[in-house]
Amino acid sequence: MMTQLSLEQKKAKYGEDLLEWYFHIQRNLPWRENHDPYRIWVSEIMLQQTRVDTVIPYFLSFIEKFPTIQHLAEAPEEEVLKSWEGLGYYSRARNLQAGAKMVMEQHQGQVPTTKEEVAALKGVGPYTCGAIMSIAYNEPVPAVDGNVMRVISRFFALEDDIAKPSTRVKLEKLVETMIPEGQARYFNQALMELGALICTPKSPSCLLCPVMDNCEARLQGREHELPLKSKAKKARVEYRAAVIVEGQGEHEGKVLVRQRPSDGLLAGMWELPHVLVEGDQAALYAEQLKEQPLLGQAISEEMHKRHGLLVKPREWFCDQDHIFSHIRWNMRFFLADSSEVQSHVGEDVVQTIAHTTAQTAAAAERTYSTDQIDPTDHIDPTDIMQNVTTEAKLVAESTEDYRAITAQEINMTPELRYIRKEDMSTMPFPNLFLKILQNYWKTKGV
Repeated sequence: MMTQLSLEQKKAKYGEDLLEWYFHIQRNLPWRENHDPYRIWVSEIMLQQTRVDTVIPYFLSFIEKFPTIQHLAEAPEEEVLKSWEGLGYYSRARNLQAGAKMVMEQHQGQVPTTKEEVAALKGVGPYTCGAIMSIAYNEPVPAVDGNVMRVISRFFALEDDIAKPSTRVKLEKLVETMIPEGQARYFNQALMELGALICTPKSPSCLLCPVMDNCEARLQGREHELPLKSKAKKARVEYRAAVIVEGQGEHEGKVLVRQRPSDGLLAGMWELPHVLVEGDQAALYAEQLKEQPLLGQAISEEMHKRHGLLVKPREWFCDQDHIFSHIRWNMRFFLADSSEVQSHVGEDVVQTIAHTTAQTAAAAERTYSTDQIDPTDHIDPTDIMQNVTTEAKLVAESTEDYRAITAQEINMTPELRYIRKEDMSTMPFPNLFLKILQNYWKTKGV
């Protein structure tokens, strides 16, 4: 007959069994080579929402490029984002660099050693703070993430909803009481390892678990039921039309990309031009037909109004979805032509736009009504060069939109650029656009 253990005895036994197991099976991971707080910090930020196998090559490359906090703090943000390209959740990279700058400015380049100072660094939450304090400095600070909440909830058969912040706080206090004296560094890593390798979300390997004898969830047959977690709110769906604008003349063989604003979603990264479509236009995504004129029209209008450029979507390229934490983009990409007459590009940055006379625009307005517009029609660029009235077929806008435009009236921001494939080696792109462009270049044999 098994002796019933008290709560304190269970905690002590848990620590003993877990550490013995960890010292035998721990994975050889590059951030475990030493206890450098900078390396631990970088690894923990990368590991958020990302699998270990995916992180390892990124970590090695990142540390090689930015071997010290000073290197990271002084690097151009675009270079940091490029090094993060493919990992997603790019605000992590920006916050990591911002935190590195704080260390340089406030702590003489040394990661602070107190919980309060580490927690005050940009992008460092309770879990990352606990990881740095315990793994780097062996301080008894809990590091509770989703893996640890699952492991502890099952062991004690807790019925608290782990999606609630109050549950995290409760579990942090519980874990803090479980850390064996002088073993915080290894205990926290052992908890992470247990959640990653054994006590997995859907198929826990209970018979291989070092703490199975006293696990309440296993004893009650509830290992698949616990932990309890309320469903997250569904991501909002947005429908977007995008263009791969193929350059003409001196920009032949290139495509047009634009840089996102310096703050907000995907800040500072490069993308293919796209526009949010709503109402009747959004409903077109449910149809089998891919080459809807209305969607081509929407993105053409966006490019003209925002950038002063006239582009002509000519055919469907692909559909691609991308899920952020709170938004889902359903995107439809079109191949599009550009016109030499519309803009002058110096050093690959769009600078100005050709003048269109009000008389020509009025004639175009009389010749092409909205009902006649079909953005999927192909127009030879040489024809556009000879007759600007043809441009009216690109977008369904009023005569006012085609009035004479001066260079001073165009928003001259360096956010548009024609690029070749090799230019992407220094420009950070979100995963979605990186994938689309790679597929595009492949179709071109580049």
